[in-house]
Amino acid sequence: MKLFVVLCCFVLAQAQIPKPCESPKQWEGNILRVDKGTAVKPANERLKVSYDETNQRVREITEYSFTPKPGQETYEVIYLHQTKKEYRINLVTRKCNVTTLTRPFMPNGVPSNATFEGFATVGAAGISGQSLNVQDWKFTSGTETFYGVVTSPDCVPVQHTHYTPPSTFVVSSFFDIKAGIRDVSVFTPPTECNQE
Repeated sequence: MKLFVVLCCFVLAQAQIPKPCESPKQWEGNILRVDKGTAVKPANERLKVSYDETNQRVREITEYSFTPKPGQETYEVIYLHQTKKEYRINLVTRKCNVTTLTRPFMPNGVPSNATFEGFATVGAAGISGQSLNVQDWKFTSGTETFYGVVTSPDCVPVQHTHYTPPSTFVVSSFFDIKAGIRDVSVFTPPTECNQE
């Protein structure tokens, strides 16, 4: 009988642990990215983003940098993971640099192998309309670790932290997210890139 009670308690406890949720597959919005990857040139920028997990493609446009340097350039970058191409277009000169993508596509949501870390409330807890419930998740890929915060229950990305040993941190905060993509042609490289 005691074993049955213990087993029931274990099953009930396991039922309380959230399973990885599914984030929107396509959206547009903004990201505030803080990249502490190098001490020489950390990047702190605000980006306008179109995100398409279904077709593994992302478009980012630098809106502004919080750490501008004289002569610093801004870019539109299109990542097409299915064809393994990155198109980096200088927004002033319109020069396009095409390179091969070597890193895999990383979803901004919660991967199926993620580990639940806990619940939290962003904002003023207990005051109606002044807070947001979120879930914290952690997942690893090789030596890299990812920490994700998503809304609960809708699973919209709030923050994504990417850690690469020994000391590289990239923190992305998401805001103004709108489901869907208004114009899918944003993923088509401009004509300047076809001349390369």
